[in-house]
Amino acid sequence: MDSMLLLRLMSDLFPEKIRAIYVDHQLQKNSADWGQFVSDQCAALNVPCIVEAVEVQEGNLEYQARNARYQAYSKHLKANEILVLAHHQQDQAETLMLRLLSGAGVHGLSAMKQVDVRKQFTIWRPLLDISREQICQWVIQLGVQNIEDPTNLDTYYDRAWCRHELWPLLQQRYPKMQQALSRTSYLMQDAEDILLDVLQQDLNHCGSATELDLEKLSQLSSARQRQLLSAWMKGQDVYRPSFEMVQRLLHEVIGSKSDAQAALHWNQYYYVRYQQKLFRLSATEYSAEKNQSIANKQAIFVELGQKLEILSGDYLAETAKVGLSAALLGQKLDLVMRQGGEKIHLYGRVGAWPLKKAIQEAQIFPWQRYRIQILSIDNVMLGVFTPKGFWLAQSEYCEIGGWQPNLIS
Repeated sequence: MDSMLLLRLMSDLFPEKIRAIYVDHQLQKNSADWGQFVSDQCAALNVPCIVEAVEVQEGNLEYQARNARYQAYSKHLKANEILVLAHHQQDQAETLMLRLLSGAGVHGLSAMKQVDVRKQFTIWRPLLDISREQICQWVIQLGVQNIEDPTNLDTYYDRAWCRHELWPLLQQRYPKMQQALSRTSYLMQDAEDILLDVLQQDLNHCGSATELDLEKLSQLSSARQRQLLSAWMKGQDVYRPSFEMVQRLLHEVIGSKSDAQAALHWNQYYYVRYQQKLFRLSATEYSAEKNQSIANKQAIFVELGQKLEILSGDYLAETAKVGLSAALLGQKLDLVMRQGGEKIHLYGRVGAWPLKKAIQEAQIFPWQRYRIQILSIDNVMLGVFTPKGFWLAQSEYCEIGGWQPNLIS
């Protein structure tokens, strides 16, 4: 009803400047007929219409249907177009109540914005301050036709239960509840704007989107720590983690010993502590060592100016003040995976020391160490390829004016 009224109003106010999209979730046997109904109504109003069928993934039906719907919007929205939705005042009040009952914080209770500028597109909700009763009156006055989705009456779903069971009971006691809840959502939006300003300051102080300095984090109050971690974990996603998940991050990862390498998995990311830093790693990055299938030993041939694609990065063989002998160019060299227990005599340093200690001192992260490879010839170590560059080893193959692989990416 509200969407069909919005269609009528927009066609009257902005003729020949709007398009309509009907998203068919394919959850009802008559959904295709509803799409045809919308198309016919749009044709009568001379409004171009897109009917987009989507597949709703398994899980929470309301959540997955919403995701599928917004993906369809993103697919068809053109540059500089605004997505206009028909949410009204009671929708806003219901959203706030449901989020309150689910334990939402300031962000959740701020509910829907009338003008919501997002990275992908901008949403405008012109009916957000209009009551459902007023919308019903306009529908009758304008003779707007509509089809009622039966799920709107099925109290198995939280929103339908809230609308048909909880709402009448509360409104009988609090007649102005709808306006009061709507006003609360606006106050929460003000609070969220202030909170976002503080969060940005705290993030700038403590780190970046991928890492946080735990020493600086500890300087914040407990409340600001929780809010920063919650927003940091959310990243560019729609929803924040639960309160319990943030508490787990605080106790199981941040509160662990600095050498414990504790990790927490949430929403396709791993949160890992290394010394006094907290890192946000993609599942691909965190599990790369398990998934890589590089041979333990391989032969390479190097020429001056050649680009080398090594596990630790891309290198370019270039002349150096001190480097490897030119006699090694074009020769068969061995590239060996680190096994553990190796020692390295770094060029310019006195004596050999454990390669493991050199790696720790260079602060190469544990999840990157599988990329370390040793370059050698006839069991003589020439150097080590690491994510932070090539380390030249002292050997009889070192010479003034030689060459070295330099990390370029």
